Amino acid sequence: MTTYLFTHRDCLFHDTGDGHPERADRLRSVLHRLDLEDFPDLDRQDAPLASREMLALAHTTEYLDHIDKMAPAAGIIALDPDTKMSPGSKNAALRAAGAVCAAIDVVMTQENANAFCAARPPGHHAEADKAMGFCLYNSIAIGAKYARKKYELKRVAVIDFDVHHGNGTQSIFETDPDLFYGSTHQAPFYPGTGNTSETGVGNIFNVPLAAGDGWLKFKAAMQDIILPALEEFDPDLLLISAGFDAHEKDPLADINLTAEDYEWISVELIRIANKYCSGRIVSTLEGGYDLDGLSEGVNAHVKALLRR
Repeated sequence: MTTYLFTHRDCLFHDTGDGHPERADRLRSVLHRLDLEDFPDLDRQDAPLASREMLALAHTTEYLDHIDKMAPAAGIIALDPDTKMSPGSKNAALRAAGAVCAAIDVVMTQENANAFCAARPPGHHAEADKAMGFCLYNSIAIGAKYARKKYELKRVAVIDFDVHHGNGTQSIFETDPDLFYGSTHQAPFYPGTGNTSETGVGNIFNVPLAAGDGWLKFKAAMQDIILPALEEFDPDLLLISAGFDAHEKDPLADINLTAEDYEWISVELIRIANKYCSGRIVSTLEGGYDLDGLSEGVNAHVKALLRR
């Protein structure tokens, strides 16, 4: 039973400028926590660069050309008011997407394996033709389509417990009944999507939570709606958009989860993966902007993956 950790130092060189919440210290705090003696059994791997062919599984040619053109040789440029690029940003985003695809290769070819990708920038807001919400490439959507193409999987599911709705993943998945997206998120809140009425072709399950709803409503949303729908979907592979910005310490949101809550949902997802897809889970870091809250959440999540 092996848990793989995919990361790369290139992800530290995505510079978003002073005061930006999606900063390199986020990844440093995660890697510092995972370097402690609690995690001796993690199999650490360098994340490769995603190929353009991989990116094109979820993004338009025009969009990929736009990112190539916009990538600066110096300084920091803005793709939108929230989403920045520096000279190191494109490689960081390629490593983040490459981490997910490489992790999928591992869990599909090794018995009793799962993986966590500690990478940045996050990805779940990036649409097929648009960067937004700190995200350049939608790593989780790329991974889902990569898994289906390379391994001829029928059904791939994404569970997203970031406090922000993954509009990009939803928009890429919503016309394909064999791709499942389930999300809890604060609403009304950025990016303004994720209503219960957004159901795709019966493959999208959104449960908005109000500010202050907390653990009990989060648990009910998962237990009553998202997890039963996931079990009915019967996935061949489970992917997780693991955002930790619903943590009680996070400055950007108000759902107020704790490390114990992240442990609970991690254990539940592992249970379903063990039942339906031989434990095949790939989880990738999305949000989380308080360094202590982020590292606490990752600690609980990765420990659950190791114990499974």
